[in-house]
Amino acid sequence: MPEPEEQSREPHAQPHAQPHAQPGMLPSRTLDPRSLRAIAHPLRIQLLRALRRHGPATASQLADRLGESSGATSYHLRQLAAHGFITDDPTRGKGRERWWKAAHRGTAFDETLHKNPDPEVQGALDLVMHEIATIHTQEMSTWVATRHTWDDAWYGASDFSDFRLTLPPERLRELNLRIHALIDEYSDTADPDAPGAAAVRMHLHAFPQHEN
Repeated sequence: MPEPEEQSREPHAQPHAQPHAQPGMLPSRTLDPRSLRAIAHPLRIQLLRALRRHGPATASQLADRLGESSGATSYHLRQLAAHGFITDDPTRGKGRERWWKAAHRGTAFDETLHKNPDPEVQGALDLVMHEIATIHTQEMSTWVATRHTWDDAWYGASDFSDFRLTLPPERLRELNLRIHALIDEYSDTADPDAPGAAAVRMHLHAFPQHEN
């Protein structure tokens, strides 16, 4: 799961269109109970997402971007750093100015988390999943509201579909893996300098549903 950036997905799957990798970034961070609790805060999720999406920044820059106080962003950045989600960027800044960068391109869930009996872990899991769902909804709503500002080619190339399938869990897992492999192929061969290229967000939501 986690588009925190938002890559949010389970280990057998994985966050959405991947951002262009920055030097030193690892592919993905799998959340265990301890790291899940550490990231389970709305502002921390937003901070990590911003660093993955926009690159290194200072606490003040992130405060301006997110509409928060620099004191709040500084505190939560230190917490993210303490749990290995972000690191210092020694190539930037002067004097006491501290720059932060994301340590991983995405975040994945350990599949056993939903079975953990600790109420704290379940509360943290609920918070992170709801934050990611909210981010996805906001991104889709922004596209709907601003689609008229984009070239017609983008409107025709975008997709707003949903599908109903009847599958057992293992077949859904297989389908997700195949979709992710295809997305990875396009990500690995992406050319940001291609004419007309722009950042593209892809959300993949697949879940069981009771018949009504």
